[in-house]
Amino acid sequence: MKEKLIRFMQGRYGLDQLSKFLLVTGLTVVLLSAFFRETAVSMLFYILGWAIVIYCYFRVFSRNVSKRYAENQAYLMKTCKIRNWFQNQKNIWQQRKVYHIYTCPSCKQKIRIPKGKGKIEVRCPKCGATFIKKS
Repeated sequence: MKEKLIRFMQGRYGLDQLSKFLLVTGLTVVLLSAFFRETAVSMLFYILGWAIVIYCYFRVFSRNVSKRYAENQAYLMKTCKIRNWFQNQKNIWQQRKVYHIYTCPSCKQKIRIPKGKGKIEVRCPKCGATFIKKS
């Protein structure tokens, strides 16, 4: 069975970041439609959600690889700032056990200081301003 699936998917585009986003968004919209009673809004959300899911599967099984790749690259370019912001927040969260992250009062540059050094004078590498903080 696994070999049949592999043979079927040969030459097809497959799953990428845009397809994952479309699948999650479509299923979320379908589930959201359940919270509206039997109304036109509920039906509209239901149809819209399934249309997004169907488009996702169309992209996954498409043989036009170059066009699907271009769509994914456009999606990645548009969401670059958002993804980078979340990545930075994740890095800061992981480093919080070992480092303090301070912001320079004059230029707002973030400065990483090791924990456990006591009260220290911090010099901003960007603007040269100094301020005292407890590490």
